[in-house]
This record gives sequence, C-alpha cells and structure tokens, in this order.
Amino acid sequence: MRASGGLLGAAAEFDLVALGHCVAMEALEPAYSTPVMLVIAAAAVALLLVLIMVVRLHAFLALIVVSAVTAVAAGIPLGDVPAVMIEFFSTTLGSVALLVALGVMLGRLLEVTGGAQVLADTLVSRFGEQRAPFALGVASLIFAFPIFFDAGLVVFLPIILTVARRFGGSVLRYALPSAGAFAAMHAIVPPHPGPVAASASLGASIGVVLLVGVPVAAVSWYVGSYLFSRVVSARVHVPVTDLLLGEVRDHDGGPDGGRRAPAFGVVLLLLLLPMVLISLNTVVSSLITAGTLEESALADTLLLLGNTPVALLISVLAAIVLLGSRAGSRSEVQALLDGALGPICSVILITGAGGMFGGVLRTSGIGDALTTSLGGLGLPLVLQAFLIATALRVAQGSATVALTTTAGLVAASATGLPELQLAALVFAIAGGSTVLSHFNDSGFWLVGRLFDMDEKTTLRTWTVMETTLGLMMFACASVLWVLA
Repeated sequence: MRASGGLLGAAAEFDLVALGHCVAMEALEPAYSTPVMLVIAAAAVALLLVLIMVVRLHAFLALIVVSAVTAVAAGIPLGDVPAVMIEFFSTTLGSVALLVALGVMLGRLLEVTGGAQVLADTLVSRFGEQRAPFALGVASLIFAFPIFFDAGLVVFLPIILTVARRFGGSVLRYALPSAGAFAAMHAIVPPHPGPVAASASLGASIGVVLLVGVPVAAVSWYVGSYLFSRVVSARVHVPVTDLLLGEVRDHDGGPDGGRRAPAFGVVLLLLLLPMVLISLNTVVSSLITAGTLEESALADTLLLLGNTPVALLISVLAAIVLLGSRAGSRSEVQALLDGALGPICSVILITGAGGMFGGVLRTSGIGDALTTSLGGLGLPLVLQAFLIATALRVAQGSATVALTTTAGLVAASATGLPELQLAALVFAIAGGSTVLSHFNDSGFWLVGRLFDMDEKTTLRTWTVMETTLGLMMFACASVLWVLA
C-alpha cells in the first residue's frame, strides 16, 4: 500500500481514532504487571461512568479528566502526559472535524430544500413503510463500499432522520440498520484499510476476502444490526432530534415559501458524487500498489479528488450550485450553512476527547499487556484471534488498530493456511475489533451525539448492537474455518 495519497495516505480518515496515531505516539512498555494495568483500565472506565452518569459532569470535561488521571496512573512520564493527550485529541479532530462539518452542511442543504424528503419518499414508495428500515440498511451497505464509517453515516443522517420523522416511533428503528451497515462494511470488506491491512499481514488474498466478505458483512448486518434494531427500537424510545438538521419543514408551500423540492435524480447525483470520487481514489491507489498503473499527474489528481474530505467538499459545493436557489438567496444559504455548524461543535469536541482517552490507554501499554496475557492460552487460532482483537478493542477503543495489530500478532501462526481459512481469520479479527464499543471509542460518542442519545442509552443500544454484530462476524468466520 502507498504511504501517501491512497488507502494508507488517508490514515487519518479511515477510523475515528486512526492507525496513524500509533506512528506518531508509539505504545510504551507497560509500567506495571498485566493484572495491575487491567485494574487501571477498568478503574478508568468506572471513574468515567461515575463522573458522567452520577456526578453529571459534562462528557467533554469528564473525558479530559479521566484521560489525565489514567495517563499518570498507568506510568506515562509526567512530562509526556500533556503531549500524549494533545496528540490523540488533535489527530482525532483532524480526522473527524472536516468530515462531520462538510457532511452536516451537505445534509442541511438536502434537508432544507426537500432533497432528503424526496429520497425518503422514493425509498418508501419502492419498499413500503414496514420495510423502510431495511431499505435504509441496504442502501447504506451499498453506499458504504467505498466510504468510511463516519463520513457515510453523516451524509446519510438527513435521510435517516427524514424517514424517522415521517413514520414516527423510535429513531433507533431507522438509525441502527444504517449505522450497522456502515460499521459492518468498514470492518470486513476491502477496500477499507482495516481488512486490507489485516489481509496483507496474514498473507490472505484481497480478492478472496472481498468476494467472501460481502456476503459475510450482509449476513452479519442482517442478524446483528437489522433484526436487533427491530427488537431494541420496540423497547427503547429515542425521539427524532431537531438538534442537527433543524425543525421539520413543509416543502409543498409551508415555511420555505413554497419552493419546489429537487428532482430525485439531482438528489441521487449529490449522494453518488462523493461515492464515485472516493471509489476512483481507491481503484487508482490499488492499481498503483499492484504495479498495474504507474504514478502520473492524472493518477495523483484522481487520488486528490477522491480523498474523503476533498470529495465531500466538492459535493457540498455542487449542492450549493444545484440546490442553493431552493434554499434562498446567497446570504440565506450562507446563514443556513453557518447555522449547520453550530450544533456539531459539541459532537466534534466530545469525539476528539473520546479519541484522546483511547489514545492514552493505547500509549500506556495496557493493550499490549492484555494481548500478551491472551497469546499463550493454546486456543484454536480463529478463537484466539477473536479474543485478542476483542481485548485490544476494549482496552484502547480503536477498531482499526485492534484489527491490524491482531493480524500482525497471529500472522506467524497463520503461515500455510488455505485461502478460505485466512479470510476467516480476517473476519474473526474484524468481529473482535467491532464488539463492545464504549467510552474509549470515539465512534461511540459520534453515534450517541448525532442521534441525541445520552451515555446510558448509547450503551444500551449502540454498544449492544456492535457486540451482536461482532459476534455474528465471528460466527460466520467459525463456519468458514470449519468448512475450509
């Protein structure tokens, strides 16, 4: 893989706490024994729970306090503590701020002009009200093929909320199938960098991982996300938020002055534009890596245009051109976009603080200590890989770091395995890196804040769904392991 411009060139994009953090701030040797390090990690999470849910301290402040306390307790040199915290906070902001800001701008334009309503109406007319959540999930699976989790979820946000507003009930019925689809594809299917890097470490064929990974992702999503969402949405009511996209508008002559909604083709074009541009980046990068295509000015241009923030910027500018007249005058459009940014400041800052907490845990060596304790248990390789990835995921938060690190740790034991078993290993590791999303995962905060859920509700819904999804990935991997 290329070091710049391609898949790993977008390292800051492919996970909310990206693999690139590890390069900038390597993990230290654990300062204490493994049991002590695990107690420190558990105490840090417990303290965070108490501060947020009992003391009711703002999550942003609680994450900063607990990150600092954990860094000191875990033995990070006192002089390095501020640098470690700032490093991971700023790197997470660098990956999420542009994507969320541009995505919300695009979403606000689609919502205000009626574009989201047009797409929602089309989906519902084709699939029916009862199958609207399924339609959203399938559309997200397709859309997620080239687009990373955070960017895809933010772009799809107005469609999810518009459908939820139309039919009522808990927003979880519509949000979880879509979010789960992005999470499943991100963890399992190339060209997402996590499975690509894991495949490279294990010596697995990217083609086999891709061909088998698509049905594995679909099955895992259907059981672990879609069916789960039907159960949890009946038990947990989360109202549709007006925080990010504003109040419902009447696009047939209400508060928007009677402006007509855009055509379905225009809306589809705006949603497909970033997908096509990012796909071009992926294809060109893969061809250069394989030696099929030589680097050139044209290739570098396509890589630039397909870089996720650049692709979203182009899409926002295109939306201003195509939808701006429906949103009002230029000053009204400017005010509209400015208003879209205000509510997401809290989302971005809390997400950055979540990345900081995960980074502190990673730098302290807690994840390495846990991995070492699991490495010699004598378990079947596919189960060992799943447990190591799970341990890393729980300890430090980043799904991609857990996936790629685990692949490197078990690579020596995977030598000579059949291609299908190598692919099964990738999926087992992906399952472990998906489960138990919690406070040290910046994605936990992003999902919770985008759908206006408190921490307890996010744990009851998103965390459980991610765990169900990851277990389904491991179940599929186990079946493939036996059949290979």
